[in-house]
Amino acid sequence: MIEIERKFLVTSEDFKTESFKHTRIIQGFLNTNSERTVRVRLKGKKGFLTVKGKSTNDGLSRFEWEKEISKKDAKALLDLCEEGVIDKIRYEVKQGEHVFEIDEFFGDNEGLIIAEVELEHENDSFETPDWLGKEVTGDIKYYNSQISKHPFKNWI
Repeated sequence: MIEIERKFLVTSEDFKTESFKHTRIIQGFLNTNSERTVRVRLKGKKGFLTVKGKSTNDGLSRFEWEKEISKKDAKALLDLCEEGVIDKIRYEVKQGEHVFEIDEFFGDNEGLIIAEVELEHENDSFETPDWLGKEVTGDIKYYNSQISKHPFKNWI
């Protein structure tokens, strides 16, 4: 239940041709407290409810609990979410032994593309694709819970 991941900005859209899967995701937050977040997600035809704990100081790991729920329940819960629902397409790219999840955001966050790689251990090494840019692991402004409240369009 501990999630270990690193986040990066993306320098080009080359990942799209390397992707083996892509899925539309609509998500909102029932709670964006700094100690925990509660997320509702429609991912393709499925719904999910996720609770995430506070990140470690370096931002590499945190508690995560996720449960699949019905699409109907997810839609109903999205109506209860805080302002700032996120719309994105998630691309999945296999690179060596790991899978990168690349989120291309739309709406108020259009133009933002973030890649994540989940690791078994905090010090695991991984192959880096050519389109991987600056690491933003631990930078709170790139957390989806923050992007929902402070959208990319307002960063400039």
